[in-house]
Amino acid sequence: MPLKVLVTGKNEEIARDISTHLVTDRGCQVIRCAPSREALIDKIPIELPQVVIICLSYEKALSVGIYDVLAGSAGPGGISVIVVANAPDKKAFMNHTRIERMFFLARPVSILALYERMNAIEAELEKYSSKNEGSTEFVNPKAAARNQKKHILVIDDDAQQLMQIKDHLSDFYDVTLVSSGEAAFKFLSKKRTNLILLDYMMPDMNGPQVYEQIQKTPSLWGIPVIFLTGVNEKSTVLKTLTELKPQGYIVKPAKKSALIAKILDVLDSVPERESNEDLSEDDIYDEADTETEGSAEEEFEEIDPSDLKGSFF
Repeated sequence: MPLKVLVTGKNEEIARDISTHLVTDRGCQVIRCAPSREALIDKIPIELPQVVIICLSYEKALSVGIYDVLAGSAGPGGISVIVVANAPDKKAFMNHTRIERMFFLARPVSILALYERMNAIEAELEKYSSKNEGSTEFVNPKAAARNQKKHILVIDDDAQQLMQIKDHLSDFYDVTLVSSGEAAFKFLSKKRTNLILLDYMMPDMNGPQVYEQIQKTPSLWGIPVIFLTGVNEKSTVLKTLTELKPQGYIVKPAKKSALIAKILDVLDSVPERESNEDLSEDDIYDEADTETEGSAEEEFEEIDPSDLKGSFF
């Protein structure tokens, strides 16, 4: 059975050439995908590719973050990720990605190297050699800490909305649902969360009141809040948000890809914090980043593509 390969990335020329070769020479089933979080979130669960090939071009931290939707699914037994990059893009990708494992192909791309990597994938090898000609393996030393599921607290009095949001998010996040501000504060007195989705219109304590209380509670400072609002409330919400200044709002019912993309953007913009752990007086304010900085360049062996025989594109 031919491999199913999803090809994406900003380098359209390389993506097109690779797609053509894989279909013509190897009979692969190739799916093209735009280089955006929304497109990847829509395509990957539906298509279930065995391989994702990312063709980079002039990458920065934000553009590399697009592909973090693959974190947690890349590696032995999951999706094999191949990244086509020149030296600067390779460095940018390694420094900013949350993907656990990937293989780099240098540009110009050796067809021989590409096909050897595909042969290895087809053989379902669980461990990949970093010495295969034309390809290098990068095992991200920071991925394990980064890829623990983050926690989302959803506050909404509409049970149907709660279940729909949980269905959208459960594959990517740990999700807790509560139906009132009172229940939310009971939860937050014992557990941490990385982000709050907060319904704007609720009985008893509405969204803005809950948000103001969060802002007054020192142990909750720094938790990003995204408001959930109906279409008819949008104009009122926008006026209120200019005063409250939360991290954003989403008009419901929200499309799954748009909801996850918004959450990713907000989480990327705030410091990392521990999630879903019991609170104590000692750790409420301990937000220090304990990651050890180091050069990712030391994690793999470079292969010079000029040493290879075969055609290039």
